[in-house]
Amino acid sequence: MEQQPAFYFDLASPESYLSAERIMTLLPMAAEWIPIRGSALPALSDAAEERALVDALAAERSLQAPRWPSPLPFDSEQAMLAATYAKQIGRTVPFVLAAFRQAYAGGRALDSDDNIVIAGSACEMHPAALLKGCQLRTVRDGLEAATALALERGVRDVPAVWVPGAGGGADQLFHGDDQLEAAAAAMSEQATAQ
Repeated sequence: MEQQPAFYFDLASPESYLSAERIMTLLPMAAEWIPIRGSALPALSDAAEERALVDALAAERSLQAPRWPSPLPFDSEQAMLAATYAKQIGRTVPFVLAAFRQAYAGGRALDSDDNIVIAGSACEMHPAALLKGCQLRTVRDGLEAATALALERGVRDVPAVWVPGAGGGADQLFHGDDQLEAAAAAMSEQATAQ
């Protein structure tokens, strides 16, 4: 069975937020959205540098200036469990976009159950079910397995787009929001080659 491209992110990453807001319009085919623990990656971005980059990119793209949550970075463990639960019930994209917007458009750190529940409510996830889902062993194991697979594929920072090799070709990996166009070009090349 052919593998689908993957978009790896952590909700504590402001750069992942920028990528999430534009990835669906840039990529020529759907990528699977996969939450992973950014803290487990070898080259996780410096928070101050990432904040400056996101501020500059938002201004360059005429986007709303981010409202920075406090603290930044925040502990995203509970939020990433919620994103994994959302993935398991087929609500990944709406939950993740709502959560990113809570954090970086609303300025609310996702280290609070209240802010996670607000994001879930925005995409019709019941608050009690969402919080209960975060406690499930299958959800915790799912987040660990996704992070392990990302590391195996060479992901070293978020955001990242992994493009499987077609026809025996090598897999490709693109790190950072500035590499989304390159990921889109690689996917287009593969599609025309098939």
